[in-house]
Amino acid sequence: MGIMFGTKMTFWITAIAIGSVLFVGWKLTARGNYETAAYQLIDSEGAFELRDYPEIMLVTTDMAVASNGNDGSFGRLFQYISGSNELGQKVKMTTPVFMESNSAESNGTMGFVIPQKVAESTIPQPTGSRVEIEKRTAGKYAVIRFNGRLNQRTQADSEAKLIDWIEKQGWEREDGTEFAGYDPPWTPKILRRNETLIRLK
Repeated sequence: MGIMFGTKMTFWITAIAIGSVLFVGWKLTARGNYETAAYQLIDSEGAFELRDYPEIMLVTTDMAVASNGNDGSFGRLFQYISGSNELGQKVKMTTPVFMESNSAESNGTMGFVIPQKVAESTIPQPTGSRVEIEKRTAGKYAVIRFNGRLNQRTQADSEAKLIDWIEKQGWEREDGTEFAGYDPPWTPKILRRNETLIRLK
């Protein structure tokens, strides 16, 4: 009886210790620790928002449709912020990671937001192939926020809902859709913040 009790105690102590380490690790890498692209909230209706974005500088690379970075695109951008640039400068990670889908047939793009202080001074130029610095021009966007994983199903579902909301408001939209992820891969699904954005004319 004593041996069984001791085994159970050891199990629970180990489980609590591992859980605590994982929780602390997640808190240290959670989105609240990163600079987030600025925007002005104009209006909201449930999960839908109308935002005004200023000009944003991005480091971008091509991305296979629906890959969400698993094709090496995330790695190429991470190498850039880790010092793979002309200045050998480390650039802080930011949120969100923008992913733009041009069409179902062609590649899209993935982009990391350049921190504001770096954008206002000297942006180091990439040395890696297929990596570029681009300007995301200012404009108004219709946005829908949702939890869970970014995948083909959630992207298509959120895009359809957002287009329906835009049409109900009587707004005109530009071609193309952006998706934004705010969390590292190990964030629990229910706590993840994702967005679908469509620029308005």
